[in-house]
Amino acid sequence: MNKNIWITGASSGIGKALAIKFANEGWQVAVSARRENLLKELSNKYQNISSFPLDVTDSEKCKFVFKDIIEKYKDIEICVFGTGIHDPKSEKKLNLEKIRKIMEVNFFGTINSINSIYDYYNEKKSGQICIVSSVAGYRGLPAGGAYCASKSALTSFAESLHFEMKRKNVRVALVSPGFIKTPMTDQNDFPMPMIKSPEFAAEQMYIGLTKKKGFEIHFPKSFTFIMKILRILPNSIYFKFVEKGMKRINYHK
Repeated sequence: MNKNIWITGASSGIGKALAIKFANEGWQVAVSARRENLLKELSNKYQNISSFPLDVTDSEKCKFVFKDIIEKYKDIEICVFGTGIHDPKSEKKLNLEKIRKIMEVNFFGTINSINSIYDYYNEKKSGQICIVSSVAGYRGLPAGGAYCASKSALTSFAESLHFEMKRKNVRVALVSPGFIKTPMTDQNDFPMPMIKSPEFAAEQMYIGLTKKKGFEIHFPKSFTFIMKILRILPNSIYFKFVEKGMKRINYHK
């Protein structure tokens, strides 16, 4: 019996690497993103990857796309919602239009995606819903107000959804990566400690989704454990720690 997965944000970065990883492991993979040409490159290269273009900010289109996916595959075992954007320059200048866009894509886009599959998993009473957040959602970071807020909101939403879906025998998995080299992190103008490749992220997510049962999948652990410690520090200590780090790398807003 075929194993099927739907991945959003699959045109580049972690989503693309994850689609390739699952395809190489023999899964049937439905991929979605706005950039249809990049999705076609994937589906042309891999026989078991199929393209379903989607702008996740369109809630009705999310429903139509998932309907098409179910018609093709009949069953989806795992949904991975990983669409995300970041614009550090606009956050430094407090560009409200772009900040709203970040929230619209990162948070509400994920909610739209979850809404499209919600009834299906309520009836199916099995499977996994995977929400890709970030360690940036643990605490506020310089020049990351909207991005951090969007990821923090996703983390809280995933925690709440866990309680509800557990009663339906559906696993909710939260992914909290550290720095991963993608077109999005290429925009950062500061050193990124312990940065890893998208392929590394895909491997960790594959293991977490197919071989483990916990709530949070976080990596690389040498970095995420540090972020978890910072998460529980009092504000006064946390602020001093970050400000000291900013001075060390000569980071200026």
